[in-house]
Amino acid sequence: MSALWSVGAGLLLLLLWVRHRGLETVLVHHRWVFVCFFLMPLSILFDIYYHLRAWAVWRLHSAPRQHAQRVRHIQEQVREWKKEGSKRYMCTGRPGWLTVSLRVGKYKKTHKNIMINLMDVLEVDSERQVVRVEPLVSMGQLTAYLNPMGWTIPVVPELDDLTVGGLIMGTGIESSSHIYGLFQHTCVAYELVLADGSLVRCSPTENSDLFYAVPWSCGTLGFLVAAEIKMIPAKKYVKIHYKPVRGLQKICEKFTEESKKKENSFVEGLMYSLDEAVIMTGVLTDEAEQSKINRIGNYYKPWFFKHVEKYLKADRTGVEYIPSRHYYHRHTRSIFWELQDIIPFGNNPVFRYLFGWMVPPKISLLKLTQGEAIRKLYEQHHVVQDMLVPMKSLEKSIQTFHVDLNVYPIWLCPFILPNDPGMVHPKGNETELYVDIGAYGEPKSKQFEARASMRQMEKFVRSVHGFQMLYADCYMTREEFWDMFDGSLYHKLREEMNCKDAFPEVYDKICKAARH
Repeated sequence: MSALWSVGAGLLLLLLWVRHRGLETVLVHHRWVFVCFFLMPLSILFDIYYHLRAWAVWRLHSAPRQHAQRVRHIQEQVREWKKEGSKRYMCTGRPGWLTVSLRVGKYKKTHKNIMINLMDVLEVDSERQVVRVEPLVSMGQLTAYLNPMGWTIPVVPELDDLTVGGLIMGTGIESSSHIYGLFQHTCVAYELVLADGSLVRCSPTENSDLFYAVPWSCGTLGFLVAAEIKMIPAKKYVKIHYKPVRGLQKICEKFTEESKKKENSFVEGLMYSLDEAVIMTGVLTDEAEQSKINRIGNYYKPWFFKHVEKYLKADRTGVEYIPSRHYYHRHTRSIFWELQDIIPFGNNPVFRYLFGWMVPPKISLLKLTQGEAIRKLYEQHHVVQDMLVPMKSLEKSIQTFHVDLNVYPIWLCPFILPNDPGMVHPKGNETELYVDIGAYGEPKSKQFEARASMRQMEKFVRSVHGFQMLYADCYMTREEFWDMFDGSLYHKLREEMNCKDAFPEVYDKICKAARH
């Protein structure tokens, strides 16, 4: 009872302090207080609810039975929109703050919201090696479902809360993408409700134009209601090799060399400065040396990027065996390295052991509670960007990132880009090796100014025939946007399927120059 009184007294004092300082001042200058005492416990409650729901659905085997009914409800909403005269664009009714993207979608307030409550795994087909899922299934949910069955998916993008729908309509990548490509390239079929309320299945052999146009379309061709994704056999561990490399040219050479090796199940690079990096390669295995097993996903363990940095500081190579699911979600606890800006002491051993089990706070809750002051502060003094550039332009790209942003660590992730139809493909007629350069944090470049600096970055990426991930702030004009992306198939289908009155163009939905 005395412990409860102590907690109650502590919370009372905290509330009095917040009242004295002002809520906005606390949220901006002492955000860790709000995150630690409110958002982290609330995130735990969210997780408990979704885990219990997923368990109940699995026990009752209700998802496949209810799926058809839920899809019919979506079709009814679309047909009702048509009866009302199709006066407004349609969009999903999922609140904007629930998405992992940091962008605030104001269009939700003016568009017709179609409620899509589809968040379950529908079927595991072991013979075809395909899993059929609804669009709101998350990566954490999917790996937890498949791994005990001995399966996984070829590309498991980082962060537990990323959803299948977001990774298809936007994009997704992981350190296995040098073999399998982007998340969209591991999908074998999509099911969509179109602007006329009809339900359509598309694949490389059935409605193929639609199949190739859906990725990167951000929900502007129809409502995704199910997807079929390839599966591969899961193994217990990832045997990971850490290799520190110094000198930009050597870093690029080593990273390119390892990315071309198909025997590497995973390839990843973390750059800690312009000329210092750790290149990691991994292979899936069922055998492990017990003394070298590192369960990096345990709540009390150091954040992964800090753990990797130890090899750079000690200037030594290393080998570890990481349990597969821990590896797939290795950057989740620290949200890559974004959490260090919110909770500066988050990697302290005392904090990890006492409160690490509540980390990370939900990105959706961080968005919901950030307020206008923090949003503007982040917009002007913070970057979260992924630029996809040809591997041959890696060295020049890193130099450009350094001059324009100077944000470290930088994430390097290779991927193979096939010459498929759609918005994103290589300039030539052949498959090409690309790399995702991820910059997340506060720019240290003295001349950084959000709009001007990002437009300069976007111009460079277009010049090397690269692409910008569309979850992030985009400052391009319409002409520049369609110079970066191939809109030929996309615009053709929007015309043929009468999408122009039903959904906004993707540019109008995501680019700052178009949003109001």
